Amino acid sequence: MLGKDQKMSRLYLIRHGQASFLSDNYDQLSDIGKNQAAELGDDLSSKEIIFNTVYSGDLVRQRDTANIVAERYASKDVSFPEIKTHIGMNEYPAEEIMTTLGKHLIENNHEAAELFKSCNNANEESDRHRYFQKLFELILEHWVHGHGSEIGLSVTWSEWSDGVRNTLREIMMNAEKNELIGVFTSGGPIGVSLQTALEAPQIKAAELNWRIYNSSVTRYTFSGSRFSLDQFNDISHLSDDLLTFR
Repeated sequence: MLGKDQKMSRLYLIRHGQASFLSDNYDQLSDIGKNQAAELGDDLSSKEIIFNTVYSGDLVRQRDTANIVAERYASKDVSFPEIKTHIGMNEYPAEEIMTTLGKHLIENNHEAAELFKSCNNANEESDRHRYFQKLFELILEHWVHGHGSEIGLSVTWSEWSDGVRNTLREIMMNAEKNELIGVFTSGGPIGVSLQTALEAPQIKAAELNWRIYNSSVTRYTFSGSRFSLDQFNDISHLSDDLLTFR
C-alpha cells in the first residue's frame, strides 16, 4: 500500500461496449454496445473527468468505444486527449483458442465433448449461450494451466498475461505525477490487472473476467509501477436494460 503523502496518479480501465456475440464478426459493437459507450461518455463528461492521456487496444470494439466516448465529450465541449493505440491492451486470441485448443479438447475431453454437443443441440438461444459459456470457461481454464502450446497455439497464457502486465507497467511508468490515464480495453486485460493487484492465483484473472460488465470502469491509484485497486466494475452510468457481460 502506498503512503497517503505520496502524489498519486489514477488509472481507469474501461471495458468496451457489447460486441456482436455469436455473429459472423464478433469484433464490432452491437447497438446496445454503442448505447453503453454513449452513456459512459455522457456520465464521465458530465462529471468533468478530464483524462491527461487515453489509450486503446487496436481491436475495433475497443477503438469504437473510445471514439464514442470522445464524441460525447466533444458534444459537451469537454476536453478529451488524442487516443493512443497500444496492442498490449488487446484481448487474448479467443477465436484461435476456441478453434485450436477447443477442437483438441472436444475430441479428447469428455466434458468438453458433452458441452459442445449440448450447445449444438440447444433449441433455445439462452441455452445455447449457457452451454457455450461453460465450454469457453473450460477451454480457457486449460489454456491458463498451460495447455495449448503442444498443439500449435501462437501464444501461451503466461506470454499473453505477462504482455498485459508489461504494458500496464509501461503506461504507469510513463505517466507524470497526478495524471489521470484512461485505457479502453477488454475483460481479459482487466482480469489480469485485478489478479496482479490482488496477488491472486493466475486462474482468478480468467474467473474475474466473466463478471466484468461491458463499458464498466475499474479504477486504480498508482505511483510508478505500483498500483492499488480503488473500485471494480463500476456500472453506475448504465440502466438495467443496458447491463451485459458479453
